Amino acid sequence: MAGDTKPTVYSALEAARICGVVNQTSINWIKSGFLKAFKTPGGQFRVYPDDLADFMQSRNMAIPSELLEACTRFSGKKTLLIVDDDRGLNTVIKHYIQKKLPNWEIFQAFDGFEAGSIMTEKKPACIVLDLDLPGINGVDLCKKIKEDEKFGNPKIIIVTALENKETEMQVKSLGIQEFIKKPIDLVELEGFISQE
Repeated sequence: MAGDTKPTVYSALEAARICGVVNQTSINWIKSGFLKAFKTPGGQFRVYPDDLADFMQSRNMAIPSELLEACTRFSGKKTLLIVDDDRGLNTVIKHYIQKKLPNWEIFQAFDGFEAGSIMTEKKPACIVLDLDLPGINGVDLCKKIKEDEKFGNPKIIIVTALENKETEMQVKSLGIQEFIKKPIDLVELEGFISQE
């Protein structure tokens, strides 16, 4: 496995060095619950690269390239979440984008609850979002994604069959400019995604 030298975890001391602080500071962050970590059987703290990057990002600290390279989220693959309760269309979009943009990792959600869970865990760089999801106000969902830091500030591309200018204006007032009417032009959608 030559070339595969990326660490999968950091010690508290290594995390401290990356953050530019002393070892005790990183241990204090871990014990206070600010920095996510786990304990080895020997009682030593270990930190996953993605958790360290999230911690540094939340505190506006510069993230060194060595850490970004070790993160699964920054491994060269960009992440896309497709949120649409129309399973057929959701899957058509997924297959088309996989073929056209092979460096993207694609997740699918068919309802708002599933979307929230994936957004929190994976923090996709881009979200293709159907506004007309059952039981959810699409405009409110856009607002929440834009305002809540835990989602990582993704680019949002709206797809909708709704013919409502007021809804379109509400979405655009949130800073979302990519708005595609159904039936979807997959080439146009690919263009929006690839600009991310």
